[in-house]
Amino acid sequence: MPGERDKHAWRTEISARRAAMTAAEHALEARELAHNIAEMDVPEWVCAYVPVRGEPGSTAMLEALRAAGARVLLPVTGPPGPLNWAEYTGSAGLRRARFGLLEPTGAVLADAITLAELILVPALAVDRRGVRLGRGAGYYDRTLAAARPRTRLIAVVRDDELLDRLPEEPHDLRMGWALTPHGGLHRLDSAVSTR
Repeated sequence: MPGERDKHAWRTEISARRAAMTAAEHALEARELAHNIAEMDVPEWVCAYVPVRGEPGSTAMLEALRAAGARVLLPVTGPPGPLNWAEYTGSAGLRRARFGLLEPTGAVLADAITLAELILVPALAVDRRGVRLGRGAGYYDRTLAAARPRTRLIAVVRDDELLDRLPEEPHDLRMGWALTPHGGLHRLDSAVSTR
């Protein structure tokens, strides 16, 4: 596919940079992201994720959402296709899952993605047009299409992972916002998306 080699190169480069971060750098960025979330206008229902494998953030982001009054939904692994979701009730209610992920132990909520008014989306990078670079499995691409049209889609990335331009494919759903540790919330020019 056109651009796939470029996406692979971006994934390799960004993954290497994340792996080279020190624990202290990661912890500082995680605190900043939690602080930025605490400053946001948070709705009742938020879909989020537990950062793993060098992804920016920590469970402190989830706790900031809960402290702001949100009910936080996290993905639950299943067969390839749209993600399932269950409510986050605290770090004690998480278990190890496939792909090295942490997921809630509670019941899966049917059609939970349609409840969310805000979705924090993991990303390796996002560009100023709203094009998101994920890990390539397509779980989020298949899931986000079911979200309500006015749901805020926010890619969570490190400051140097907010880029001018990434390769885009027809199935890519654009993000409306990027959240970075030091730069905070950025409105993206997602002209193709109304989110």
